[in-house]
Amino acid sequence: MNDLRPVGELLRDWRQRRRLTQFDLAEMAQISTRHVSFIETGRSLPSRAMLLRLADRLEVPLRERNVLMTAAGLAPMYAERRLEDPALREAQAAIDLVLYGHEPHPALAVDRHWNLISHNRAVAPLLAGVAEHLLARPSNVLRVSLHPEGLAPRIVNLGEWRAHLLHRLRHQADATGDAVLAELYTELAAYPCDDDYDESMVPATAHVAVPFRVRSEFGELAFISTTTVFGTPLDVTLAELAIESFFPADAATAQAMRAFGASLEPVPLNH
Repeated sequence: MNDLRPVGELLRDWRQRRRLTQFDLAEMAQISTRHVSFIETGRSLPSRAMLLRLADRLEVPLRERNVLMTAAGLAPMYAERRLEDPALREAQAAIDLVLYGHEPHPALAVDRHWNLISHNRAVAPLLAGVAEHLLARPSNVLRVSLHPEGLAPRIVNLGEWRAHLLHRLRHQADATGDAVLAELYTELAAYPCDDDYDESMVPATAHVAVPFRVRSEFGELAFISTTTVFGTPLDVTLAELAIESFFPADAATAQAMRAFGASLEPVPLNH
């Protein structure tokens, strides 16, 4: 997000996005409401330390914290390097360790817009029949999942899975203010789906885990997923990276994936 507005206006937007009053933010940051008001109206310019404190309380993403710093006339705080950068070599090794260590079950790494960064070998069999244009880089995993030429025709519980993904994406777009995510939500929500399972029904379900049920060459498979992120990253790229790991949701899936894993050669990983 490239925003040239004053830092006070940006902070006010983040506060309102978090549905907080000036009093709420002041209490959280242990400063006066008057001070918050002065910063938001431009009567007071926050120091680097104060800006970081407010951004932390507002859970502002690292990329947007750099925007706040620039708006306040300060140097950006967080580096942003490509994952291939030698400085992130250890991070790349850690990602590979998680992805390939999760085999024979699927796992993939995505960026902040759900574009595929990397995946392990258990993902490939699930993509059989997906249109090539959906797999061309940058391949968006949510688009692949819900597009009529993607996985959608083979997802057994498409209505439920679609509602789950849309609910998650809308929440992420609202929390980050990311226009690309908002556009992606609009696109995916317009894809046809015969199952009228409404997105608003998701929070009312037993929402411990929504299963992903898909027909494959191994038969019908069922997975539940977890998300892993880097703890306290100081690089924008790492802060925006997530690893989605899928686990068997039933005995038949576990057995099928074990059989698939027996055909895989060991992967040498450099740590």
